[in-house]
Amino acid sequence: MTRMTKFRRSAARFALLAVTLAPVVLRAQSTDRAKQLGNKLMCNCGCSDLAGQCSHPGSGFSGPCDTAKATLKKIDDKIAQGMSDDQILQSFVQEQGEAILAAPQARGFSMVAWLLPGVVFGLGLGLVVIVIRNWRHRPAPLPASGPPVSAEFLEQARRQIDRDTEE
Repeated sequence: MTRMTKFRRSAARFALLAVTLAPVVLRAQSTDRAKQLGNKLMCNCGCSDLAGQCSHPGSGFSGPCDTAKATLKKIDDKIAQGMSDDQILQSFVQEQGEAILAAPQARGFSMVAWLLPGVVFGLGLGLVVIVIRNWRHRPAPLPASGPPVSAEFLEQARRQIDRDTEE
């Protein structure tokens, strides 16, 4: 056999292998994309997990439920149709409402859910700064008022303390 014949056979084998494995590789990429999109949708089985991560440890079975599997299959079908990620998510919102989304959309009244934590943090930080500033700028306490103490009385008190502590 010549070198050219061996090369042609190797090239033919590689082409056959590529054609055979291409659908498997494309399907795996599609499934990964479906899981990523599934992580943006809630599972409707009542488990309050994401559709891409739905699992039921400790129950009669462990792993994604039929509802999550159906959602991921639906996403895969939409990917195969050539829909973009936003189009797929919007189709689920149109079918099942905005409750299907794992995170609220950043528009309209839902914007409050995105802004409120930052606003509350800022207000709390401002309050802490104000309190600390007030503590630092408090006026010094006034000295005790009353009749002055004579030096003779202080000396007598010191001698009494010395006698009491010697014993």
